[in-house]
Amino acid sequence: MDGVISRNISEGIRAASGYLTIDLTALARNYERLVKEVSPAGAAAVVKADAYGLGADRVATHLYAKGCRHFFVAQFVEALKLRPLLADDARIFVLNGLQPGNESDCARHGIVPVINSLDQWRRWAGAARAAGHALPAVLQFDTGMSRLGVPPEERDALAELVKSETSIAVLFVMSHLASADDAGSGQNESQLAEMQVVAAAFPQFNVCFANSGGIFLGRSYHGVLARPGIALYGGAPNVGGVNPLEPVVSLDISVVQTRTVRAGAHVGYGGSHVVAGETRLATIAAGYADGLPRSLSGCGAVYCDGIRLPIIGRVSMDSITIDISALPEGRLTLGSRVEMLGPHQTLEDVARDANTISYEILTGLGNRYQRTYR
Repeated sequence: MDGVISRNISEGIRAASGYLTIDLTALARNYERLVKEVSPAGAAAVVKADAYGLGADRVATHLYAKGCRHFFVAQFVEALKLRPLLADDARIFVLNGLQPGNESDCARHGIVPVINSLDQWRRWAGAARAAGHALPAVLQFDTGMSRLGVPPEERDALAELVKSETSIAVLFVMSHLASADDAGSGQNESQLAEMQVVAAAFPQFNVCFANSGGIFLGRSYHGVLARPGIALYGGAPNVGGVNPLEPVVSLDISVVQTRTVRAGAHVGYGGSHVVAGETRLATIAAGYADGLPRSLSGCGAVYCDGIRLPIIGRVSMDSITIDISALPEGRLTLGSRVEMLGPHQTLEDVARDANTISYEILTGLGNRYQRTYR
């Protein structure tokens, strides 16, 4: 029976409804490109949210083989999953810091918390004293994003704690840029100036500052370690201009059905689209449950043979209807594939049509696609 089940699953995969290809070679080249850009500083890899949805196990181990030794996740549970997959010389940092009660496990597994508050500092110091030896940490400061990090009014208090506490080994200080994707934003210079104030208040520690966009703002933003995320995965690090990174993902979706409808036919939920004349349609096997937002309704598209095929009607949970009238009759049939992400449509293109950002598109790609690592 087990053999029958395995064979059936394998056959199902061969006939998947969506095909997501993740190019690990392109990922590695992007990492090498970013390393070169920040040299002589180092480059980490942000692999939170399961490496932006692409599989932290495959991504992190591949980047480790290419020389990466610093990995950032957002939550402690992500670090626990990643820790057994990487050698002991790889450092894993938890950007959100620790929830109360996770300190002893964090210490035992050799994971490094990012300290965002005085409370987190005190709890980590207590864990270090209980362990009987110094524990590593990173100090994060709010330099103008008002999200994570020690606020300006608490910096002096933290400085006093750092002076009196010998059980925590601070590896570096850091902050996060809020507008690095917009090179013309004045907030970048404002945050840089504030980060320089932090560096002056904690001169004994190195600085980690640049995210993907910050890498391309210039050397003054780099510090000793940059933290690229979206750029690793081929997303554009800055708004406008040419993307200097290679695409890492492509996505093809299978056709479920084709049909020809007459003028006046309603398409999709709510009959939101009414065709003006005879129209050839195809329904493809993915929807908002697969990470293709409902906001693509009536404005997004897929491609076939380089021809744009607009989405008409509402995006459903498991399907999308496209107008294929521009293609030769019979070009698409049951099982044919169309391009959602690929040479004719980037992450940024889909995000623009969905009125969102490339991060949301990438991290939302669902688990029903057949995934191929190349």
